[in-house]
Amino acid sequence: MLTVKDNNFYLDGKKFNIYSGAIHYFRSLPEYWEENLLKLKLCGLNTVETYVCWNLHEKEQGSFDFSGNLDIVKFLETAKKLGLYAIVRPGPYICAEWDFGGLPSWLLKDKNMRIRCSYKPYTDAVESFYRQLFKKLGPLQYSNGGNIISMQIENEYGSYGNDKDYLKFIRELMLDCGCKEFLFTSDGPEDHMLSGGMLDGVLEVVNFGSRVNQAFAKLRQYQPDGPLMCGEFWNGWFDHWSRDEKHHTRPPQEVAAELEEFLKLDASFNFYMFYGGTNFGFNSGANCKDKYEPTVTSYDYNSLINEWGGYTEKYHTVRKILLEHQGIEPAELPPEPELQNIGKVELNSCADLFDNLDNIAKKVKSVTPESMEYFGQHSGFILYHHRLRGNYSGRLFIDGLHDRAHVFVNGRLMGIIYRNDEEHSVPIGELQGENDIDILVEDMGRVTYGPNMLDRKGVTQIRIEMQLLSCFDIYLIDLEDLGGLKYSQSKERFPKFMKGNFKAEPNKTCFVRLDGFKKGCVFVNGFNLGRYWEIGPQRTLHLPGALLKEDNEIIVFELDGTDRSFVKLSDISDLGPEE
Repeated sequence: MLTVKDNNFYLDGKKFNIYSGAIHYFRSLPEYWEENLLKLKLCGLNTVETYVCWNLHEKEQGSFDFSGNLDIVKFLETAKKLGLYAIVRPGPYICAEWDFGGLPSWLLKDKNMRIRCSYKPYTDAVESFYRQLFKKLGPLQYSNGGNIISMQIENEYGSYGNDKDYLKFIRELMLDCGCKEFLFTSDGPEDHMLSGGMLDGVLEVVNFGSRVNQAFAKLRQYQPDGPLMCGEFWNGWFDHWSRDEKHHTRPPQEVAAELEEFLKLDASFNFYMFYGGTNFGFNSGANCKDKYEPTVTSYDYNSLINEWGGYTEKYHTVRKILLEHQGIEPAELPPEPELQNIGKVELNSCADLFDNLDNIAKKVKSVTPESMEYFGQHSGFILYHHRLRGNYSGRLFIDGLHDRAHVFVNGRLMGIIYRNDEEHSVPIGELQGENDIDILVEDMGRVTYGPNMLDRKGVTQIRIEMQLLSCFDIYLIDLEDLGGLKYSQSKERFPKFMKGNFKAEPNKTCFVRLDGFKKGCVFVNGFNLGRYWEIGPQRTLHLPGALLKEDNEIIVFELDGTDRSFVKLSDISDLGPEE
């Protein structure tokens, strides 16, 4: 097993350097796991690292799923077959720019919820999940003949809190669940992070993207002994939806220079990311410090292997350095993924959202406009309907908006309000008698990092001037099953679903171009590819070839309106202009 002696790692008694790369099984499809893991091995790395996404494994409390692209056992066994060791970071919090940092949304139904601390309802939920998870991970540990050589306690905890009793709880729970392998914590190389996140008797590793010597010097102030390891070497970065943000890139030569410093110090490291993949569905998270910043659907990360599995210049640069350093002869690489250019796809059937609420949404009644989480909804959209009676004028206000709302009066769009807008109100004119108020709220991703993570989706209050509105029909629209949609001829009203059919070559990847569309999400053969937004920087959605058949269906759910009746399926990805 992995041990520490004389400031070095040892595996089975032999000195061992961890040369690792991050691949998240949940950001890809099982059909691509083996080829991407092989590319990692052939790059000169000996270990794969992955987080565990609690929010998908236990989407509903007490119901666990380890199948399909959540089959972590298959992922790790595939890595072992290729001769790779594994580091597993089970959280429970993972950050990862993933919705709610990987925590399940149902935690937020408790209005007193406190996360990542010794709040008992939270730790009870963690324990329940870990008991199930470690039934899967236990047999895969190195001591049991598997390839897991190490696991992490929590994740960058010093960036959030300083409850050492909570960290001790996580460690003891992991041990009680049968963890036998080497445990570590990880934090940024800053005083407050190391002070809050380290645990006595547990090795600390540091996460950073540059200034190797400076980062390790800070670690040595707190941990004078032990092997040096960068738990996350950020060789790229992620993007937010913003008109002002460009797709992040990092030159290969810059990454190579930092890698050379690791090797000079005989340090261990983990490329974050080696392969980033895609935030399919509604799984991308958000940051929220001075303002709300939702993460784009792509998690390309400008990493060594791009979003669709292709090699980059960075891959070849890093590979050359690592192979030469270890005296490994380069082996033949697997071929590049095959791409296809399908062209224009007509969207010739339409389904109006309001006409289909009873077909695809769950309806509940509530005196007050509660959040999605209160009703057990994981993600998607929530619609608050109120029948207004009497004489009203002035402005309608939305309090506690998370994240973006379309406001309708009698079916007419009065305005779109975004969480970052200064004003969260719209004029309603002069209303008499009975009038229908509808507020459609989009969840754009829960906050993943920092003190604002209790990010419940929907609204807290709806009012006209100072008067609170009560008694709502609330429609929970998770879009997980669109089979009930009733299509008709095109209507001018939005939001609406637009459907088309197309031929394709199975197993050849392409990208959905959404020029002329404004905001929404795309489904192919029932699979949610994720969100799009005209503000960029991302301009296309990754459509893996494994999802395609000879005959295919595409559905675009457009929120804001378009004059286009087609999309294009291209062989070129467009993540926006590069810096």
